Amino acid sequence: MKNKNNWLLISGIMGFLAVALGAFGAHSLKSILSDDMLKIYQTGIMYHLIHAGILLALTLSSKDFFRSSVFILAGIILFSFSLYIYAVSGIKGFAVITPFGGVSLLIGWVMIILDSRKNLKSGDR
Repeated sequence: MKNKNNWLLISGIMGFLAVALGAFGAHSLKSILSDDMLKIYQTGIMYHLIHAGILLALTLSSKDFFRSSVFILAGIILFSFSLYIYAVSGIKGFAVITPFGGVSLLIGWVMIILDSRKNLKSGDR
């Protein structure tokens, strides 16, 4: 993986932001946002936190999952952050970005599958 320490740092930042933004949403936005917008915000948090953990796991793997990590990181930013901004601002233009983040996350998962299959074929277990 291209510079593991950088990816550890990125994973840590993404995990920290997921927890911090989740706490912010639960404590500060609960009384401000409508129930629908709060659910949208919480969806962003759920995907953010899960994929921050995936980034960390990929980084700690002995295999090279650089492409997967790039797509997962892009997916977190495009998917989760567009939901955060949309939920808080109500500007629907940000919700248009969300599907691109979802596709990035899906591509990241496909890259994990492909790289894992490649490792199995080469006898690397």
